[in-house]
Amino acid sequence: MSNNRRRSEEQPPGRLPRSQTTGGSSSMEPMMDSEVVPSSLVKIAPILRVANEVEPTNPRVAHLCRFYAFKTAHNLDPKSSGRGVRQFKTALLQRLERDDITTLEGRTKSDAREMQSFYQHYFMKYIQALKAEKADRTRLTKAYQTAAVLFEVLKDVNFAESVEVADEILEAHTKITEKTEMYVPYNILPLDPDSSNQTIMRYAEVQASVTALHNTRGLPWPKGYKKKVNDDIMDWLQSIFGFQKDNVLNQREHLILLLANVQIRLFPNPDQQPKLDDCAITEVMKKLFKNYKKWCKYLGRKSSLWLPTIQQEVQQRKLLYMSLYLLIWGEAANLRFMPECLCYIYHHMAFEVYGILAGSVSLTGENIKPAYGGEKEAFLMNVVTPIYNTIAQEAKKCKRGKTKHSQWRNYDDLNEYFWSVDCFRLGWPMREESDFFCQSHEVDVSTRSHGDDDENKPAICDNWIGKINFVEIDSFWHIFRSFDRMWSFFILCLQAMIIIAWNGSGELNSIFDGVVFKKVLSIFITAAILKFGQAIIDIFIMWKARFSMSFHVKLRYILKAFTAGFWVVVLPITYSYSWKNPSGFEETIKNWFGNGPSSPSIFIIAVVVYLSPNILSGLLFLLPFIRRNLEKSDSDIVKFVMWWSQLSLYIGRGMHEDPLSLFKYTIFWVLLIVSKLAFSYYLEIKPLVGPTKAIMRLRIRRYEWHEFFPQANSNIGVVIALWAPIILVYFMDTQIWYAIFSTIFGGIYGAFRRLGEIRTLTMLRSRFQSLPGAFNDCLIPEENSQRIENRLTTTPSHTATKAPTNKEETVRFAQMWNKIITSFREEDLISNREMELLLMPCWADFDLHLIRWPPFLLASKLPIALDMAKDSNGNDRDMQKRLNTDIHMICAVHECYASCKNILNFLANGEREKAIMKDIFEKIDHHITEGDLLSVLNMSALPSLTDHFIRLIEYLKENKPNDKERIVIVLLNMLEVVNLDILNEPILSLLEFFADLSFRKSQFDLNFPVTEDIKVWKEKIKRLHLLLTEKESAMDVPSNLEARRRISFFSNSLFMDMPKAPKVQNMISFSVLTPYYNEDVLFSMDALEKPNEDGVSILFYLQKIFPDEWKNFLERVEYSNEEEMKGEQDSEEKLRLWASYRGQTLTKTIRGMMYYRQALELQAYIDMAKDDELIKGYTGDESNTQEYLGNERSILSQCRAIADMKFTYVVSCQQYGIQKRSGDPRAHDILKLMTTYPSLRVSYIDEVEKTSKDESEKLVAKVCYYSVLVKAVPKSTDASDLFHNLDQVIYRIKLPGPAILGEGKPENQNHAIIFTRGEGLQTIDMNQDNYMEEAFKMRNLLQEFLVKHGVRTPTILGLREHIFTGSVSSLAWFMSNQETSFVTIGQRLLANPLKVRFHYGHPDVFERLFHLTRGGISKASKIVNLSEDIFAGFNSTLRGGNVTHHEYIQVGKGRDVGLNQITLFEAKIANGNGEQTMSRDIYRLGHRFDFFRMLSCYFTTIGFYFNTLLTVLIVYVFLYGRLYLVLSGLERELSTNQAVARNKPLQVALASQSVVQIGFIMALPMIMEIGLERGFRSAFTDFVLMQLQLASVFFTFSLGTKTHYYGRTLLHGGAQYRPTGRGFVVFHAKFSENYRLYSRSHFVKGIELLILLVVYEIFGESYRSSVAYVLITVSMWFMVATWLFAPFLFNPSGFEWQKIVDDWTDWNKWISNRGGIGVSGDKSWESWWEKEQEHLVYSGVRGIVIEILLAVRFFIYQFGLVYHLNITNSKSFLVYGMSWLVIFGGLLVMKGMAYCRKSLSNDYQLAFRLIKGLTFIIFFSILVTIIAQPHMTTKDVIVCILALMPTGWGMLLIAQALKPFLRQSGLWSSVRTLAQYYEIIMGLLLFTPVAFLAWFPFVSEFQTRMLFNQAFSRGLQISRILGGGQKKNRSSRNKE
Repeated sequence: MSNNRRRSEEQPPGRLPRSQTTGGSSSMEPMMDSEVVPSSLVKIAPILRVANEVEPTNPRVAHLCRFYAFKTAHNLDPKSSGRGVRQFKTALLQRLERDDITTLEGRTKSDAREMQSFYQHYFMKYIQALKAEKADRTRLTKAYQTAAVLFEVLKDVNFAESVEVADEILEAHTKITEKTEMYVPYNILPLDPDSSNQTIMRYAEVQASVTALHNTRGLPWPKGYKKKVNDDIMDWLQSIFGFQKDNVLNQREHLILLLANVQIRLFPNPDQQPKLDDCAITEVMKKLFKNYKKWCKYLGRKSSLWLPTIQQEVQQRKLLYMSLYLLIWGEAANLRFMPECLCYIYHHMAFEVYGILAGSVSLTGENIKPAYGGEKEAFLMNVVTPIYNTIAQEAKKCKRGKTKHSQWRNYDDLNEYFWSVDCFRLGWPMREESDFFCQSHEVDVSTRSHGDDDENKPAICDNWIGKINFVEIDSFWHIFRSFDRMWSFFILCLQAMIIIAWNGSGELNSIFDGVVFKKVLSIFITAAILKFGQAIIDIFIMWKARFSMSFHVKLRYILKAFTAGFWVVVLPITYSYSWKNPSGFEETIKNWFGNGPSSPSIFIIAVVVYLSPNILSGLLFLLPFIRRNLEKSDSDIVKFVMWWSQLSLYIGRGMHEDPLSLFKYTIFWVLLIVSKLAFSYYLEIKPLVGPTKAIMRLRIRRYEWHEFFPQANSNIGVVIALWAPIILVYFMDTQIWYAIFSTIFGGIYGAFRRLGEIRTLTMLRSRFQSLPGAFNDCLIPEENSQRIENRLTTTPSHTATKAPTNKEETVRFAQMWNKIITSFREEDLISNREMELLLMPCWADFDLHLIRWPPFLLASKLPIALDMAKDSNGNDRDMQKRLNTDIHMICAVHECYASCKNILNFLANGEREKAIMKDIFEKIDHHITEGDLLSVLNMSALPSLTDHFIRLIEYLKENKPNDKERIVIVLLNMLEVVNLDILNEPILSLLEFFADLSFRKSQFDLNFPVTEDIKVWKEKIKRLHLLLTEKESAMDVPSNLEARRRISFFSNSLFMDMPKAPKVQNMISFSVLTPYYNEDVLFSMDALEKPNEDGVSILFYLQKIFPDEWKNFLERVEYSNEEEMKGEQDSEEKLRLWASYRGQTLTKTIRGMMYYRQALELQAYIDMAKDDELIKGYTGDESNTQEYLGNERSILSQCRAIADMKFTYVVSCQQYGIQKRSGDPRAHDILKLMTTYPSLRVSYIDEVEKTSKDESEKLVAKVCYYSVLVKAVPKSTDASDLFHNLDQVIYRIKLPGPAILGEGKPENQNHAIIFTRGEGLQTIDMNQDNYMEEAFKMRNLLQEFLVKHGVRTPTILGLREHIFTGSVSSLAWFMSNQETSFVTIGQRLLANPLKVRFHYGHPDVFERLFHLTRGGISKASKIVNLSEDIFAGFNSTLRGGNVTHHEYIQVGKGRDVGLNQITLFEAKIANGNGEQTMSRDIYRLGHRFDFFRMLSCYFTTIGFYFNTLLTVLIVYVFLYGRLYLVLSGLERELSTNQAVARNKPLQVALASQSVVQIGFIMALPMIMEIGLERGFRSAFTDFVLMQLQLASVFFTFSLGTKTHYYGRTLLHGGAQYRPTGRGFVVFHAKFSENYRLYSRSHFVKGIELLILLVVYEIFGESYRSSVAYVLITVSMWFMVATWLFAPFLFNPSGFEWQKIVDDWTDWNKWISNRGGIGVSGDKSWESWWEKEQEHLVYSGVRGIVIEILLAVRFFIYQFGLVYHLNITNSKSFLVYGMSWLVIFGGLLVMKGMAYCRKSLSNDYQLAFRLIKGLTFIIFFSILVTIIAQPHMTTKDVIVCILALMPTGWGMLLIAQALKPFLRQSGLWSSVRTLAQYYEIIMGLLLFTPVAFLAWFPFVSEFQTRMLFNQAFSRGLQISRILGGGQKKNRSSRNKE
């Protein structure tokens, strides 16, 4: 994931010396000089580029260019005030001074003459010559641009020397100027007139779209506008509204491609006349304006899409409207996150367009003019900027997440302002004083944007509109509020089950008993109370949105509260009157309201009335299509009827699914809920009723502490302690049942989808022959496959059996298969030998009349068959039977015989020779037909014949003329063996031949050497030789595990259900977008070789993890080791690439995504190529690059053109401009990627400083921001062009301000999305990879957009992922398995049947037009949308979208591999889920989904995290309950009761908790998915191995991470992005680093649980004799041990003694360092401690109160334990009071010592030492005296520590919550000192066991084996690595 945190201030680029380059090579120096230019001087970069270009031919002209650049720079910034300008100008000046001397020496004429002659020479050589040659556009463009710069320099030099410019030069310049404006860099379509001959511009659909856009007939151009010949509709809109030029260029191409692609898809075989069909326009228009029309309808406004009555003008008007929308969207910047805001803007601007075209006149009699005039950048400055400034001001109030969400408006709030008719009060032109623009008084000067002008600053006023429609508040109440129906259901079920269990027999059928049934009916009273509670919570949470609420919304909230209150009163009253002899609660109610007669019917009637809305909802649930239409309706009557059930919102209407989907997920949840409730009732609730009744009957009078309520009835405290864990488990265990059911259902669905049918090489071999048929069905378009089938009418169809039918089909399969195998070789997954064995012959030899399979199927088959034939003893039937058992052996025999026959017939050139061959093969064929070949012929001579034939093949392989005689001899020997030894009857022609001895050698007429089709001939001979000589079986080919996995998955996927592939030209076009911040692009050699502290370099580590791939790489590059590769730039580049492809780098991602393009080109070739071209193969055409560049009509250029139309890849490198200017190596690496992949596009945010004068005439620097799209300068046919590896700007679109206002990644995506194209958009992160074989299936996947899934077509297509980082370590393996199960079985079930799959990150494919008109592909509000990806799924679903999941295609994904990385990632996800809990999206989904879909939504999103929190809370509640029972003495009193002592329900409940704790929920789906895809034996083996590698420890530790960060976010807010890094984690994390990361989330909680368990162990009684005690407490002890020591267990070298010593030194230094301003938390404990409590500062009163209440629990220990000391016999409260005196005494002494240290330590050192000594002696004396007391025991000392330590910690927590008050009172330093003592004690508690274990070497060995077991299985000697093995190797090499 891209780094979401921008640096607040970029460091200015340093000095720019000439040696500063990005590539590290001398050839790049001059090139990068032109790029490393300060942003304020960006205009001189082209001049410096020209200087670099002309320098080799004319250094003086280059010098003059640089001098002109210097002058221009000085004019741009005369005072050098811009960032880095002074250093740049100084460096350039030094270069000029140096060059001036050297270039003057060779000068023969004046500079003016030199420039003129050079300009004329350049014009003649490049401009005129290239035009005459009709050179490629790249060279012409570059020549024109260079000539234009040279003219500027010439003009300047001539002016300086007072020389007139020659007329011919001026004339030439005029022509050049025209062409320079025309030949601008383009993205995909060259739209200038001279480019009409380009291949892509020849497509009729493109021409039709261009022609339609040029129809400007009847458009009134503004006065003074100079219309050009090629001006089109978009130029007209630009002239009217003032859009930016580059925005127009960008959207012009965008619209043309959209229309062309839709047209070509709707009309695959169009007429050649370039006319745009109305259907194509309507299709695009419908998608673009669906949301706008819906918005107009919702607000009751007429759409501004007025169409003319004249039919001829309709198309033009539609294009105008579409162009206008795209231009608004393209320039809207951050407003793109606010789709209805864009609708508002569009609504008014489209109306203005209509007014202008209709010729409307204003009141003054003038023609209508737009509200915002058409001057330059008018739209940006007047429309976008004011709204942008409002967004920016609100975002600043967030203060990086420290401000409460309720105090500022996020993107959703601002957008939802436009969901109300009130938005039209904003006006058009927009009124600046409107409440929308108003800011609250909280905005101060410091939050203003420094670059804002006064007029752009928003008004600060009293009527700040506040939050709109929703308020995000840090509160756990959101969980109840969002999913109130679920909580009400479970609470009511619990109440009903308790009533049934409590009354009567406890059997379920007792509900039919009248009394029990009446009691059960009391659940409706509870339901009413819950409703009332919900109504109150609604009002409380929505209070801050009251100003923006409409009256009917406020009325609804008030009425809801009053109605709920009414039922809370009515239901209890009517219920009490339903009993004849009421008791308790009912009697009390009756006494209040009068003791009237009982009447059960009143209560029943009240309940029916109360339930009537629910009954109606239930009916509508069964009729989803009616509910859907009712919700979608904008009718006022329907709105009024629906108003009570749910508020009318713009989104979230009509989300109900089709009846079949509803039936499926209803069945799922009904089964699950029945199972869950049955389990809860029979194993938890019913068995607990008996013990509870027994406890309530007991009378306890003896307590072991001071009991405040000794007279309390029914032992209520014990009952609470007993029931609390059970009730928590009751609410939590649905998650366990969900895991079980999802595993079962997911597994069944996976099996039906045919997953895992081919999972091994054996399975692949057995079904390989059916692959071409399956391939043809899936990946060959209908027309092509029909063409094949029509030619073979006699061949039965292969559809049923998927068997191959013919050779042509196999040729197409072979093309793609070989491309896949070649990509495996390029990725070094296979060796050269394996590649030869896997490749399938592309060149189909129709003479053989058979299909030639890859040699890996046939290897060793032929030698075995020959041995079988030799030993067959003439038994034909037995031989045939043995052959039939191996189909591949038959294929090998048939092919070898056919090839042998074919080759010998080809060699025989003379008539006699041909006759001999004919006679021999006719006889053999006859015996084959008769089936008596072995019985008639003598097969014992077969080995001799084989040897001769192999020798012949070896000669033919060399194809040398000198070998002709040897070949004749071999052939004669073969004929002799055949005639004399094998044939039973000699052949007449052979006898004649041997009789004529003189004929033998000299006149043997051979067709040798072969001169035609040598490539095909060599391929045939090579293959035959391989089949004859390969004795080793290829059963293990490919040997690489990854290659096996990929090839098996691809083969398996061909048998899965997927849409039929269309032709490439008819497919849905798509883009890929990757956001990038500043991660690794390409590993540098330094980074690869630099050893870490253990002596391990990345390169060495990779070599050991991927030994086979390293070996294959060396074989490919033809080196023996890496040392040989160093020093050569090319070989080092290859080494860097090899390593980078195995990391999580941008290079790896881009290579993977560019496979799409390669796949499309090959598929387009297969679509277009004729049969003879197909037989020749794609590779034959591919090599002819010159033909491509020179001939636009070649098939290769057509393939590339169609790929351009269908696929675009944009990488949003946010910082690329800054990186380039500062000489960052990453900029050069990105540029290198652009030159490697010419179709790759890079967008970035450019920050350009511009200086201008303010009112006081002072120069002021202002930063302007641009969205920029660049590409590499295209390669030219000119081989001498060394300057093609530069970038060139295609579009530069100005932004209203900084693009990053919210979360970094979505903002980064948003600025780049305008440069994407097509109808699909795949979002890819830069830790992902793609595979060639998967890229072939993209056409099929995109067809899913046209298939209805339920009632809707998909808007997001989900893909499965393969986690490729699983082999790095055991932790990486756990994460890999966990993530794999989620992205496969998890998402499979979410999509179908549950219908709640959202967007969980990448690589999902979005329906692009749907999402660009509805807010984009992610949400970006700061902190709220921390998990930005899932909100895209929420948004899509709420807006009527449909998210599906498809498993026939996959991409690769990297995951975090070290514990600290994983923890940071999980912390971020938990924070994100906390924010989701508070979000409006979750609230709306919870209320708009039907009941069962709402359950799916809850348990698969925030419910998982809340139940994780409950899992931990259960342990706390259980232990604190036990603490209460133990310390009060109640447990001892109750231990006599066996029912209580052996509490089965509690055991069941805590067993359920343990199931979650140890990761069983994760393991179940994991086992099922591995079982499905790799077999259940593998699944079981993996599970056992994971447990041996301590997976349970990892999952238990992970539980703590999720709990801590999720809980803290909901209590205090303060969620934040946590960058994890993507390095290879083989380094040791220091103890202090682990302490900082895990102290609050794990260590503190672990120690608290440890104290609880120790106290329970000391004083507990109940489970001493039972196994249950062990089982229950072992789980908790395990949790404690895990939370305290897992970070050290999973830390490489965590138990190595030297590391322990270093860690201790580092810890001491860290804990003792003072903090302060500028001291980071990793340097000082004090700084870290202050930052650690930062969340409390911004938590608010509610958060602080909760924190204090939670801290009170630590005082229980002291209260309970002081009464258990031997020296305290009294139970008086005074004993507790005395204990506080001891604490306060200790604190006073500590405070006194601190005061003395501060006051006396400097001037009265001796006095201070005496006081210290005296204090120590007194303390020691008191301690000895107490211990010496006869009643004081060692146990008492331990108990005192256990009592007082938690109290001190509780006081610390309260002090931290009250920090502002304590700072004022001067006590804060004492609090800090106390905290430091506690941290030191905790550190010692953790460090001591680790240090003790480090004494034993075997512990370190075990840890290494456990951590890196996966790597061991691949040959990684990790013990040698971590022992510094590499250093030893290097030193030994150096000695040698």
